[in-house]
Amino acid sequence: MSDLGKYDESETMNRHALEVRDKVLGKDHPDTLASANNLALVLQYQGKYDESETVNRRALEGQEKILGADHPDTLMSVSHLATVLWRQGKYSLSQAMNRRALEEREKVLGPEHPDTLASLNTLAIVLEYQG
Repeated sequence: MSDLGKYDESETMNRHALEVRDKVLGKDHPDTLASANNLALVLQYQGKYDESETVNRRALEGQEKILGADHPDTLMSVSHLATVLWRQGKYSLSQAMNRRALEEREKVLGPEHPDTLASLNTLAIVLEYQG
């Protein structure tokens, strides 16, 4: 099976998990939001950036409401959205999201945490693309 076939299969499974969790747990349950995040990532890997952005924004909005703006899972969604925006060429929006992720991760996780350093790296890439 090709790598694309695995992404397609993963997309199908993630869509199913999201659908079931929506029905059983509700749209704002942390597990449902995690499923939305997983689907958004698969869509990003497939180059389906517009849909990935939509699903990622759904996950992020729910996590901000349920978990709080500075929860590590919320910050992961911020980082994922920043990457999707970068892939779409929306560099200013991506930069803002990356800065948010970096600043909050520095506060919550510390400056040397791997997730903080990943945000720093992604911000550097976006700045490079902006010249």
